[in-house]
Amino acid sequence: MRKGILLLIFSVWTGLAVHAQSPSADSVYNRYLDFNLARFQGEEGKALELGEKLLPYADKLPEKARISFYFSVGKMYEDNDQHTKALPYYEKVAAAVPDYYVAHRALGYLYLENVKEIEGEINASSNDKTLNAQLTIAYANAARKALPHLEKAQACDPSDETLAIIKTLYKNIKDSQGLNSLDSRLKALGRNCIDILTDK
Repeated sequence: MRKGILLLIFSVWTGLAVHAQSPSADSVYNRYLDFNLARFQGEEGKALELGEKLLPYADKLPEKARISFYFSVGKMYEDNDQHTKALPYYEKVAAAVPDYYVAHRALGYLYLENVKEIEGEINASSNDKTLNAQLTIAYANAARKALPHLEKAQACDPSDETLAIIKTLYKNIKDSQGLNSLDSRLKALGRNCIDILTDK
């Protein structure tokens, strides 16, 4: 009985301690406003610091503010050449707002870096047939990861450069069906395009 009472007291105390350390939704939103202010004032270092401190509590932000925050964090990491850190935040935005093509463009070009890296490895391994075959598969997988994002970006904001990249990727992975159906896919993807996120 005594152990049960002590366990109950400990559980309540732990719960209160955790609750006391967790900021309120209003406090988190105020931090979000401070983060945005630092960004708009060009204080990149301060904005990055505020953003990283806010990340553990982002789930307390209203949904639209959270999505906007994730995009801003992804952009900050991308601008600071921390592309691996940027990817998950852009992915969250693309999943939450699939028609926001700006996130898709960022993802497509970030994934394209991996494609180019593998392409370089393929060129360097031309004498090793086994390694070359493995890298060719890795190349195709990386290209297929980049293509949907590049296509959404192309559908919403056409660019000769992006279109050329898309076509080259399909040719390189020998996907003639994907290449032949590209125009109809772009037309369908271009029907619903969002170019600005709002946090309200």
